[in-house]
Amino acid sequence: MVDITQRLSTLRVTEAGKKDIDDVVVTEFPLTIILNNRELVTLLCSPAGLKYLAIGFLFSEGFIRSKDEIRKIIVDDLRGVVRVETEKGDESIDELVFKRFITSGCGRGASFYSAADVQDQARIESQIVISADEVFALVNEFQHNSEVYLATHGVHSAALCDRQSISVFHDDIGRHNAVDKVFGECLLRDISTDDGIIITSGRISSEILLKVAKGKIPIIISKTAPTNLGVKLAADLGVTLIGFVRGRRMNVYSHGWRVVAGGK
Repeated sequence: MVDITQRLSTLRVTEAGKKDIDDVVVTEFPLTIILNNRELVTLLCSPAGLKYLAIGFLFSEGFIRSKDEIRKIIVDDLRGVVRVETEKGDESIDELVFKRFITSGCGRGASFYSAADVQDQARIESQIVISADEVFALVNEFQHNSEVYLATHGVHSAALCDRQSISVFHDDIGRHNAVDKVFGECLLRDISTDDGIIITSGRISSEILLKVAKGKIPIIISKTAPTNLGVKLAADLGVTLIGFVRGRRMNVYSHGWRVVAGGK
């Protein structure tokens, strides 16, 4: 297994001068996903939760829709390869592979969705509500949950929550990867995402929003900003998008009826 972090000799420069120190940095790791014996994509990621990342990516991009479609998963941690066999065979690749484009992710991520995916995506009709106090409490727990971030400040995080606590949490150098790891674990462990809440440390762009909608998530929360298309998709697809949660304030960009004041 590849280490998630590495300790490196570094030159620290301050107003007082220079000195040699040891610094902890995150590991950047190439992961190749092979679907039905065809090389699909290579993702730059953190070398942890590779099975969850591969399955979450395939789910988010529409190559698989349920755990029942998966025939076999083989993970080679050292070579950075995850092989997945599905019941559909090559049909799942031929239908989607032509739609690949570069995302707005940290570094360069691959995505396979198009405008047709948005049109086909079912609207989220969940009636769940969350109080402002519950949002603040969840984000506070989220911020203190990543030992890797606290050591390096070099990863993004994502989590699946209910209104009271975090149930699934993952780190990665890429914000898309962190979200995919969450959905991959949920799929493989039969954890329902209906009426769930996703928290992410990263920007909420259109591709992140679509991943969340495919998981039937009614609420997404971020410490940072959305994009204009992320907000538009959230409004169109029935997702409550909450951004800039810092201290005791937040911005609610869509479907604000799901956020109630106080501690209800």
